[in-house]
Amino acid sequence: MLVDYLLDTNIFILLFDNCLAEEVPDGNLSYSVITEIELLSFAGLTEADKKLIQRHLRQLQTVPLDQAVCDKAILLRRQYRLKTPDAIVVASAWKMNACLLTNDQRLMSIDQVETRSLEVKGA
Repeated sequence: MLVDYLLDTNIFILLFDNCLAEEVPDGNLSYSVITEIELLSFAGLTEADKKLIQRHLRQLQTVPLDQAVCDKAILLRRQYRLKTPDAIVVASAWKMNACLLTNDQRLMSIDQVETRSLEVKGA
C-alpha cells in the first residue's frame, strides 16, 4: 500500500538543486498551494525554471486552501507560533492525513502530523 506524502517547499528546492542524497519515496505525492506560490515567486526565476517547476507540480496533487486547512493553520500558528506559510503546509498534510516530507527541523517537531526528512548530499 502506498503512503501519502505532502512535500514541503524545501524538499522541492533541494530536489531542483540536485542536493538530495536519497530519492523522494514512492507514494501518493501532494503539495500545498502555498508551495506553488513560494516556488514560483522566487526573484530571478527564469522562464525555463518556471516551466520545470510547473511540470513537476502537474504530476502531483494540489491541496487547496479550503476552510478546513485555514482553520487548522490558525490553530497550528497559535500553538506553535509558526509563520503563516509553514502553518498552511502542516495543515495541508494534516488534512490529507499525509506524512510531511520536510527538512525544516521546526516542522519536524510538530506532533500533529507524521514527518520525515530526506538526506542531503554532503550532510
